[in-house]
Formats: sequence, structure tokens, C-alpha cells
Amino acid sequence: MAAPERKIAQRDTASARLARFAVDTRRADIPDEAIEKARGCLADFLACTLEAGDLPWSRQAVAFVEAMPEGPCTVVGTSLKRSALDAAFANGSIGHGLVREDMHVPSCSHLGVVVWPTLLALSQWKAVDAEDVLAAAVVGYEVAASVGRELFDADLAAKIRPTSTVGAMGGAAAAARLMGLDAERTQAAIGFAANAACGLNEWPWAGGNEMFFHAGLAARNALTAAQLAACGTTISDTAIDGRAGLFAAYERLERADAVEPLGRDEYEILSVYWKPAPACNYVQTPCQAALELVQQGVRAAEVVSIDIDSFPHAVRYPGCDNPGPFSGPLDAKMSLQFSVAAVLVSGEIAEANYRTQDHPEVMRLAGVTKLNIEPSFQVAYPAKQGARVRLTLTDGTTRLATLPDVVAADRAMVRARLDAAASATLGADGAARLSAAVDAVGAGGGLSEVAEATQP
Repeated sequence: MAAPERKIAQRDTASARLARFAVDTRRADIPDEAIEKARGCLADFLACTLEAGDLPWSRQAVAFVEAMPEGPCTVVGTSLKRSALDAAFANGSIGHGLVREDMHVPSCSHLGVVVWPTLLALSQWKAVDAEDVLAAAVVGYEVAASVGRELFDADLAAKIRPTSTVGAMGGAAAAARLMGLDAERTQAAIGFAANAACGLNEWPWAGGNEMFFHAGLAARNALTAAQLAACGTTISDTAIDGRAGLFAAYERLERADAVEPLGRDEYEILSVYWKPAPACNYVQTPCQAALELVQQGVRAAEVVSIDIDSFPHAVRYPGCDNPGPFSGPLDAKMSLQFSVAAVLVSGEIAEANYRTQDHPEVMRLAGVTKLNIEPSFQVAYPAKQGARVRLTLTDGTTRLATLPDVVAADRAMVRARLDAAASATLGADGAARLSAAVDAVGAGGGLSEVAEATQP
């Protein structure tokens, strides 16, 4: 006997509120600033994915999907075409490879490495409204961020990976909108994605690389959730805020009632920033403060000790307080000590800082670095991520640099990084085609053309 049909989108649950927002928000309701921010996030994701294509974990993701049957969807930067699920997995994993993906600080999440692989694959898999792609992305960021900012604090983020926990819900909401699902089916997609929350933060302690694949798994889960919902399957309307739902599972049920999209002029995507350094969010401001000291004339050989003043989330996040030794580049990219020391030695913020993890001078400086909590930075977080780097020199003097917040990469830097990565992978003509395809999204072009333009 068939199960009775239920109208689950009518109760005021967290997933219902998110679903109604995803379906009811018109493109005209979204400010142009948010739409253009989405275009910038797409460019940032593509730049990261193309630049990371030859890293070991990227090659592993490609090797995995290479063994799978062919399909209609592009694996960015390769000649491979695979199923939507396999392409979403590969592109999410590769896009995470540099650890330079976009950042939403209040949810402690990298949303672009889930939302964009989901929408890229969907756009090549199904006939969708290309004009609505950027609006769908804005919706995806909003849904994931709305859940993540209420669910995660420093304690939970130290154990459970925020990106892959809430990212799949954002990807599912974006996919459901682009597929034209109604509120009930969209709620089901979001609820299925909540059931597929994944990712543990054990990797910094054990030296594993599973973090890179969290985003790929979340993108795959997002597409799976949206398609299951489209097939008519039902889901608990309280999957997020029920007595055994997502928030209850992490003992945060009292916060679930606050899950609500901002909307209007306060879209969550507007608070997403683009990283200057290819490393953990929490090392960004300290690296910039260290670079300021280098530019003032300080040399690494003069440094006797280093103090980094930060806030509890930064100091307590897994892998951030690590003076070494380092088993690989991921360890180094998470470490405040290594990242600051590498900037002082190299004189720049660059991917090259992480290619060697045992440079003698970097290791010396990392070993004499102390992390401290600065109350003013603690109060300002998450609206701002302040940091101070204080150096004691061989002559007994101290030098310091203080930044009240990270200085984000701007649109020009994001485009320059995309052009450089695309030129290296696709050649000058290919880079020009990709740039034009990105500019055309939502203005006569869609993500399927972008995906095609990423192939050599």
C-alpha cells in the first residue's frame, strides 16, 4: 500500500523556512551586489580548481572518477566527462585542494566548494534555467550559512567539519531551485542533505588528507538529495530541528529555532570573503601582519621569538596550534606557527611557502612561536578576525604589526588568479574563453558553457 501523501512544507520548521525562501525568492528580490558576488565566487572556485589540478589529492580524485562510466558532466581542467554525481565529487574535491576556497566565517564553512560543483554538474545533466543560476547559488549560500551560523561554535567545529555538514544543504537547496522543485520537494531535498551531513575533524591530529574530499562528498550528496526529492520521496520535516534531528544530534537543539535566512539586503553571500593565502582561514590575518613586518625591513635571521595574538576559535581549531613537525602541506597550511614563519622567511604570501615542510629557518621560527588570546579580537569575532604578530629581535627590541581584520582578496585579484590558472592549464585562448563564459552566466549564458570552457 502506498504511503499517504503529506504536505510537509506547511509547518513552521527550519527546513520549511529554508525551502520557502529558496522557492519564493525572486531574482528581482536579490540585490545586484549579491548576484555579482556570486559571479566572483564562481571565478574564485574555478581559479582554485584549475590551480589545484596537479596536486596529489586532486590526482586521486581524478583517478577515482576515471574508473567510472562516462557521462555528460565535465571534470574541470581535464578531458574527462562523467556522471553528474562523479563530476560533482571530483570538482568539489579538487576545488578544495589549495585550501584557498571562499570563506563564510560565522558558519566556519567554505560554501563555494560545494555549491558550485553541484550546480556545474546539474547544468550539464539536466535542462535548467541558465538565467537563474546565480540566483540559485545565492540561495544555496544562504541556506547553508543560515544553518551553519547557528549550529557551529568553536567546540563543535573542532570535531565536526562545518563545510561538509551544512554545505550539502546549501547545494541541495540551490539544485532544487534550479530544477524547479516546489516548496515541499525543496524541503525534502534540504532534509535529505541534513541526513547526509559528513566530515570529521580528526585529520589534523592524525595527518590524514580526508579533508580535501569532504567537499566532494557533500556536493555529491547535495545532488543525490535533490534528485531523490524530485523523485517524490518523503523526508522528516523536522530533520533539522526535531528531537532527533541535526541540531539535537549535536546537542544544540535550543539554537534550531533561530535558523532563518537573512534575505533582503543582508544576504549571507555578501559576508563571504576570498582568501589571500592558500591556507586555513585562521592563518590569513597573521600572515598579512607578518608580511607587513617584512615590508618594514625585518629579516627572519634577526628574529629570536614570535608572539601571535589571536582569538579562541583560531587557536583552538584543529591543526592551527602546531609548531611541527609537519607531515605534509596540509599540516603546514593549518598551522599558524608555520604560516607566519614561512612568510617571514620567504617575504611573500604564496603557495610556494607550503611546498617544503622542513625548511630549517622556517622550522626554527615555528618552534619559537607562542600563541596568545587577545580579548579585543575575541570580542570582535566573527565580524572581524584581528591578529597581532610581535617579534623579539636579536638586539632585544620588539617589532609588531596589528590588523583589525583580514584584508580579503578583491575581485581584481580573483580574476588575475583565474586568468593565470586558466592560461597555465588551457592556454591563452582557452583562458579568454573561460573568462567570457563566466561573464556571460545569467546574461545569456549558463554554467554548462562554463564547464565546457574548462576542458583543455
